[in-house]
Amino acid sequence: MQYLRVQRAASRSDIFPKLVGMLKSMRASHFAVFRIAGAGLPNKRKLVCELDNWGAAAAENTNALIEAFGETLIHHIDMSLLPMSWPGPDEPRRTDTVAEEPSPLIRHVNLHSMPYAGIAFPVRLGAVGNGYVAFSGAALDLSSDTVIDQHVRSCQIMMDLLALDERRAVPSETLSEREIACLQLAGDGQISEEIAEKLGLSVHTVNAYLGSATIKLDSVNRIQAIAKAIRLGYIQ
Repeated sequence: MQYLRVQRAASRSDIFPKLVGMLKSMRASHFAVFRIAGAGLPNKRKLVCELDNWGAAAAENTNALIEAFGETLIHHIDMSLLPMSWPGPDEPRRTDTVAEEPSPLIRHVNLHSMPYAGIAFPVRLGAVGNGYVAFSGAALDLSSDTVIDQHVRSCQIMMDLLALDERRAVPSETLSEREIACLQLAGDGQISEEIAEKLGLSVHTVNAYLGSATIKLDSVNRIQAIAKAIRLGYIQ
């Protein structure tokens, strides 16, 4: 089986440059990553800020967005994956609806207390992986191509955060270099005989490494182990 190679973040410091790149692409000034805490408790769910670049005013701006928009965002992600945008204080108010211009891929809402226009990209990755990547600025690029591209990148950001959390929860018995090498080659579509030849090992030893890695990753088979190793950043 061939897997798409994606460069995963090894730490949160690796995620920040990705967000800065997205910010520049959108001509935005600020970003924030929110996750929805309290999964399974409908009346206890709330937005929690994971990352932002709002500087000294971070807490104030984060709280303003959560207070003005928190309930709307939490409700919206249950119903739709359309990005949600809001106008700046000097822009005309729009009807709370799906946009026709400039992009048909956005739901517009009106937030009177926000100092800048903004957009929030919803991501659903399961009970502990739901949230938003949000951007704000005076002159955001909300063209259809940009919205689609940044939504995909937002999903990758949330996947990185989820993988980092999972990796911290992995037992101290981590994968060995040989186990990682065998998983990587198996993920590239090579069978045990090919892996053995490339690494100078016996087929029995390769299968043993793949088996032990599968157990350590709490997976039911080799395919699931490869997928989890990719998600956790062990292999690409």
